Amino acid sequence: MHRRSFLQAGAAAATLSALPRVSFAQQLPFDPRPGGWRTFETTTRVEILKPHGVSRAWVPLPSVESDYQKVIGNSWSGNGSVRKAADPKYGAAMAIAEWSAGEKAPVVEVTSTFATRNRAVDFSKRDPALKIDAGTAKFTTAPTELIPTDGIVHKTAYEITRGKSRDIDQARAIYEWIVDNTQRNPKTRGCGVGDIKAMLESGDLTGKCADLNALFVGLARAVKIPARDVYGLRVAKSEFGYRSLGAGTPNVTRAQHCRAEVFLIGYGWVPVDPADVRKVVLEEKPQPTNLADPIVPPVRTKLFGAWEMNWLAYNEAHDVKLPGSSGPAVGFLMYPQAETGNERLDSLDPDNFKYTITARELKA
Repeated sequence: MHRRSFLQAGAAAATLSALPRVSFAQQLPFDPRPGGWRTFETTTRVEILKPHGVSRAWVPLPSVESDYQKVIGNSWSGNGSVRKAADPKYGAAMAIAEWSAGEKAPVVEVTSTFATRNRAVDFSKRDPALKIDAGTAKFTTAPTELIPTDGIVHKTAYEITRGKSRDIDQARAIYEWIVDNTQRNPKTRGCGVGDIKAMLESGDLTGKCADLNALFVGLARAVKIPARDVYGLRVAKSEFGYRSLGAGTPNVTRAQHCRAEVFLIGYGWVPVDPADVRKVVLEEKPQPTNLADPIVPPVRTKLFGAWEMNWLAYNEAHDVKLPGSSGPAVGFLMYPQAETGNERLDSLDPDNFKYTITARELKA
């Protein structure tokens, strides 16, 4: 498991998350800046409503330790046995709860505490000596089950980056191409699947964050630029007034969000999020708008190089085999997972699963 290395991270100096929802006219320029750390707590409560046989649950834990996130601790309680485990390839941490066949009301609560601060790369300051090691480069340009790098993915990536020699120009071209050519689909379940080959072959470039940001990662990897998805959860409102870029209430059960990073020589791991640009287009106003709307360009400009950290990063894992499960691997571990009697429950149906996730900021 490679360890993360980041050049720049920071947090917005002003704390506006407690203010009432603002109107479009009151929105601040979207401009995450370095600043102090904010501490948050999430609590995930999982219940197995109709147990039959042995039941198990897997709850993702924050496992990203970096210049933009610090994991403070995890705790749990419930009426089953609980242990911590990690995916051996990516180090994705999870709490695993197990209940005997005789338990009629399995329940577990998992609480995670962590600190975050905003990220912003200064592209005017480049250090040519800053390069990625060979092992990490190989790991982060490799294909995954849902993110191949050959065939139509390879062809598309080279068409997008033709004539560009620098990695930063290639990565930015891929980012802009995704913003221009994809759309957020409100009918996509959850955060999407992330099957980028199917997207390109069908010509249906719609979806949500796990689709659009996976497309960025796959296209970057196809031209040998290290890139990775980061799977997580929104935990607070946007400090800049963008309703679509934050969690509107303490209940964040459906606030999962995947982001992406790309390694650029001279800058290190650079945060990107083309999917959130399309989210602003679709959701920020009562009716969908377009890329020319004044609310969009500030976000489009900053989301190549910056993240607002009202968001928890769980892990970077793909094709995760759940420990103790005989079922199929999950494409990514961003939602709680559960089985009862070897039947996998629907992680995108929290009302019938059942699970709830709440978040709160802890003040000093």
